Amino acid sequence: MSAARSQALDSAQADRFRQAMALLQSGAHAPALAIAETLARQAPAAADAWQLLGMCLEGSRRQEEARQAFERALALVPGSAVVSRNYGLFLARHGKALREQGELEAAEPALARAVALAPDLAFAWADLGAVRRLLGAVDGALAAMRRAVDLQRQRGAESVDLEDAINGVLADAGRPAEALAGARALVARHPAHALAHETLGHLLWEHGRELAPGEDPLDAFRAAALAQPDNRTLQLSLARTLLTVRRPAEALPLLQRMRQRDPGDPLLDWFAADALDALAEYAQASTLYASVARSALGGHPEFLNAHARHAFRTRRIELAASCAQKAVEVEPRNQEGWSHLGTAWRLLGDEREHWLCDYDRLVGYVEIVPPRGFASLDAFLAELAPALEALHLAGREPMRQSVRGGTQTTGLLFGRSDPPVRAAEEALRDAAERWLATLSPDPAHPFLSYRRRSVRFAGSWSVRLRSAGRHANHIHPKGWLSSAFYVSLPDSVRAPRAGSREGWIQFGEPLEELGLDLPPRRLVQPKPGHLALFPSYMWHGTVPFDDHQPRLTIAFDMQPKA
Repeated sequence: MSAARSQALDSAQADRFRQAMALLQSGAHAPALAIAETLARQAPAAADAWQLLGMCLEGSRRQEEARQAFERALALVPGSAVVSRNYGLFLARHGKALREQGELEAAEPALARAVALAPDLAFAWADLGAVRRLLGAVDGALAAMRRAVDLQRQRGAESVDLEDAINGVLADAGRPAEALAGARALVARHPAHALAHETLGHLLWEHGRELAPGEDPLDAFRAAALAQPDNRTLQLSLARTLLTVRRPAEALPLLQRMRQRDPGDPLLDWFAADALDALAEYAQASTLYASVARSALGGHPEFLNAHARHAFRTRRIELAASCAQKAVEVEPRNQEGWSHLGTAWRLLGDEREHWLCDYDRLVGYVEIVPPRGFASLDAFLAELAPALEALHLAGREPMRQSVRGGTQTTGLLFGRSDPPVRAAEEALRDAAERWLATLSPDPAHPFLSYRRRSVRFAGSWSVRLRSAGRHANHIHPKGWLSSAFYVSLPDSVRAPRAGSREGWIQFGEPLEELGLDLPPRRLVQPKPGHLALFPSYMWHGTVPFDDHQPRLTIAFDMQPKA
């Protein structure tokens, strides 16, 4: 490597450089790092020494020091293709790791710099697109993902997953017709790809009434599965989708055929048990759940939660408690496991239910402060409501959500460019952090033990319920702190008749499908500009309302910042 500002390594140093590279490639990070540190001291003006140090520090997981070393190397040889590419590769790997850790706000600039330094890294463009989508920056996500597809195609590589993701981002961007056309084209070219069929099914489920009237959302999925009986992934995906949309009678024959081909497969037995359970064929379901419980899948939290749900339906509360206890032992932040454990404790008369849920203390209800630039809360809500209304493009509720009789926005709400939405993001974060600051930490508690001074959004959306609409009782499995912010409400909710609870939010009544006769522990009357906050494992839903005016809210999940 040569450049006017960079010192060349002498022959002895060059030998040590090659030795360190060989050690690094063999996984011997510590001795490689020792050599690199010595070279950087001996030749502080040598770009090769600092580049080597950056690679060795990365191998030793000292990422910030590695970044500084690469920066120093690049300063010595500005524009060097070799240093730029190696630094870009480091930043791409670092950004990917940050993304996997949920540190999206740190991942985005790292990945953006990576593709600026090494613009031919398709995987870095793909990761950048994924991070931007998770941050709600849909236009930037589309641009990055399309660049990744172009690079993959130039190399003759398949890009089905990326193209499928692009269709999802188009839906996020409020372009469902383009998303649907893209999804149809993708399954036509790749009929064996299960995720593409899932995306098409979801788009038709939410937008089919307007864009494909009369078409069953799962017709193409069924046809593909029928034509490919040996495509296990496709068959399983269709079966799970059918269970999600509450068509167990259709899912069960499909699963039974698969079980005949692969007898004793615990995954197939589990799905068949779910279908039988939904059909109230409890004896057969119990046998299959018990069989799966003895397999390697028996310790998986998702299975344990399914088994717990079945145990509640069949009134075996001790079994439900046992399954839930195992789920939270395996995964201490498993929100569904905690919801089941709290329900079991309630049914068993165990006081730990009150320790876990404490509906008076752990359900917060606060009025937000008007965001900067708005004279009053009413002025803010008057701008926010139409901005949200414009995002409700679907004809019905999403496939896998709690909404009944309404619509939910696609993708992440926060991160969009709409000024009132950006203002809401800031105001709601501030309100949540202020409320959290009033709680005392408890190292043994699954919610209070993770309390931090600052939090990050893990999901955000808006829901618009029409008359008779409601939220079925549910929890938020991907959250830690969850919420409901009231933007506009019908008169029947704002000024209810005496004794009416129409449109109120309720806490503590379990999922209706569990068949448990348990009333809510607390009900709260919504008010515009007010925010309800609660642990994500807490059962919550809404009472239906009868009014021609819609009920418009924002909801979000949060996670504590490290």
